[in-house]
Amino acid sequence: MNMIKTFACASALALAGGSVALVPAASAQSRQAMATAQVQSALVQSNAYRAAEQQINTAYAADIQQTQTRATALDAEMKPFVDAYNAAASQPGATQESIRPQAQALQQKRAAGQQELSRLQSRVSLARTYVIEQIDMRLADAVRAAMKAQKVDMLISPEAIIAREPYVDITPAIVAQLNTLVPSVNAIPPAGYQPGSIRAAAQQQQQQQQQPAPSGR
Repeated sequence: MNMIKTFACASALALAGGSVALVPAASAQSRQAMATAQVQSALVQSNAYRAAEQQINTAYAADIQQTQTRATALDAEMKPFVDAYNAAASQPGATQESIRPQAQALQQKRAAGQQELSRLQSRVSLARTYVIEQIDMRLADAVRAAMKAQKVDMLISPEAIIAREPYVDITPAIVAQLNTLVPSVNAIPPAGYQPGSIRAAAQQQQQQQQQPAPSGR
């Protein structure tokens, strides 16, 4: 079991993909050309992200090493739970009810291990989120610029395509635009930094608290 997560910013990446307007209005002279792109992949392929990742690996080398060491130890600690579950499941007439204790013990051990590793790499995860948010601020601009340069009117996800030619993928063009728009970013979060998702949740909660209570009739 390898529970080290080398990229813990799924929520930030979802925001990165969702912030892009994929279907701009077409003009009368438009070619109505279509293309595909892996927008999230373009972000992590950018020079700014790669350089920041190297800085993170250097600045938080101790955290990364500690996480890897603990993950290896957790693999060994998990083995008895896995063996117990497999032994119970292989018994003649085994049912979900009969193996429930072993399954629950395995699940609890795995969850505890993941939480521990998450704590150990919290500073690394926070730094990566900080990097992604900085690049994401110009991601939509990079997508639009790449579409304009490639004369593309509609950009769709590769997952929606049954078959395509390689040249319809403009991911490299988006990467090139990001490299121009965001040549570098800060890799170390400032003191007190919070990810945008946490700030948004706090702001929403504050707005809800400030709303006047409905008056009774």
